[in-house]
Amino acid sequence: MDDHWYEDETGSLVRPYTVTRGRTRPDTGIRLDLMSRISAVPGAAPRPGLDHARVSLLDLVRGAPRPVAEVAADADLPLTVVRVLLADLAAQGLIEVRPRARFAAPADPRLLREVAERLKHL
Repeated sequence: MDDHWYEDETGSLVRPYTVTRGRTRPDTGIRLDLMSRISAVPGAAPRPGLDHARVSLLDLVRGAPRPVAEVAADADLPLTVVRVLLADLAAQGLIEVRPRARFAAPADPRLLREVAERLKHL
C-alpha cells in the first residue's frame, strides 16, 4: 500500500495552501477581478527565489494582456490561488494589472427589452 498525502485524480491537497503561504486573498491591496487584464512588464525577468508557480504565471502572461479568469484556467489552478500569486507578481513590479474596460454609457433599457423579446421567440 502506497502511503501518500495526495489524491491521484485531483493532485495535491496541500499545494494551493502552501503556494500562497496560507493566504486566501492578496495582501498587497491590488484588486483583481475575473476580467482584470494581466500582462508581463516588458523585459521582466523572474527574480532569484521566485517559486515555480509564480514563474509559470509570469510566462503565461507574456505577450498580449489576458483576463485573470483565462490565466487561472490555463494555469490549472484555483482562481483564489491565481489571484494571490498575480498580486504578488504585481507587487514585485513583474506584471501590470489593468482594470476591465468600463462601458462609457449604460445600456439602453428599450434595446435590452427588445433583445429579451426576440430571445423569447427563438
